[in-house]
Amino acid sequence: MFFLTLTFVSISLFTLICALGVVLAKSVFHAALFLVGTFFGIAGLYVLLEAEFLAAAQIMVYVGAISILIIFAIMLSRGYGSEGLAGQNSQWGIAAVVSGLIFLVLAIALRKVAWPVTSAQVPSDTISQIGSSFVGKYVLPFEVASVLLLVALVGAIIIARERE
Repeated sequence: MFFLTLTFVSISLFTLICALGVVLAKSVFHAALFLVGTFFGIAGLYVLLEAEFLAAAQIMVYVGAISILIIFAIMLSRGYGSEGLAGQNSQWGIAAVVSGLIFLVLAIALRKVAWPVTSAQVPSDTISQIGSSFVGKYVLPFEVASVLLLVALVGAIIIARERE
């Protein structure tokens, strides 16, 4: 039990530090790399929750696809590495106050909710149920999402090729 708690605290601290790095990094490229670390931390938390399928999907989709797409977009943009750009937004104080207020409201709301706790067994065929739902009940939203991602990828390639 102590090892599990220590592992949870370690992964949570790693995830929070990387999330702070995303927000506080001076370079957009470094922020994207911190985002990869945050995604890995979330996958580690999924493993601790015994949701191995979600952890694998997190790594494949977010770390493997979305993060690489973001890094490519940063590297293909014109402003990458150029000097003279403002490092911070002039409205960072207002954003900090609004973020703090939102955090306070959410913390109060979470404290007032009575969270029901049940002890139920996880079905042994969870992954097969997810797979059959993807090709059965949710086939249309799944295919629409895949076509949307393909169109976004082709559009990004076209936009990047126009600059040459």
